[in-house]
Amino acid sequence: MTQSELKEFLDEKVEQYNHPRFLEDDPLQIPHRFSKKEDIEISGFLTATIAWGNRKSIINNSSRLMELLDNAPHDFVINHTENDLEKLAPFVHRTFNGLDLGYFIGSLKNIYENHGGLEAVFRKNQEKDSMQSAISKFKEVFFELPHLTRTTKHISDPNKGSAAKRINMFLRWMVRDNSTGVDFGIWKDLHPSQLSCPLDVHSGNVARKLKLLQRKQNDAKALLELDKKLRKLDPNDPVKYDFALFGLGVFERF
Repeated sequence: MTQSELKEFLDEKVEQYNHPRFLEDDPLQIPHRFSKKEDIEISGFLTATIAWGNRKSIINNSSRLMELLDNAPHDFVINHTENDLEKLAPFVHRTFNGLDLGYFIGSLKNIYENHGGLEAVFRKNQEKDSMQSAISKFKEVFFELPHLTRTTKHISDPNKGSAAKRINMFLRWMVRDNSTGVDFGIWKDLHPSQLSCPLDVHSGNVARKLKLLQRKQNDAKALLELDKKLRKLDPNDPVKYDFALFGLGVFERF
């Protein structure tokens, strides 16, 4: 397949899968339940944080998490008390538990009160053609409060070799335009050209079959390799190909 043929093929798949009908089975449906900017980004961030494993389980547990936050995540984050955090204790999704959630709520409050919010932290540390160092800096800010060591594993660090799939996915949700009704485009000071594909087992396997990726591990080096290839296909919006790679892997068993 030539470069132009590959681009044509993947562009067709983007158009096919970048569509609201797929939200019914996608965790992205959770932040779509909200209209307030801060509710969208907080619900999106927490949903992305637990977005590993069975997608039905992710959606069910994210819905339960929103219920625990009174379906008003920003208000809960800003105004919660220690007593409010007690009702979060039973929450669990795989290895993410109530202790982790309690810290996340406290850290989000710190970020909104002392750092200008989630968008501001990422905006401050952005680079022209990448968000990977900004993700690493975000993790530093997120864990600047006293915390359990175990909780730090729930936010990945590209500077330590991670592909940071879930945070890259969250950034896609927040930054890419909402012209198709899928992503939100509510973070205006970041550009889709800076984003990276949420690299997981599905997108990685498809990328290798299409010769977009040679490296066998799904890590930071693989993400950099994939970034370079996808930016050649569309330098302005390379992460749109997440829809094609994921759709081909999950729905078509490509």
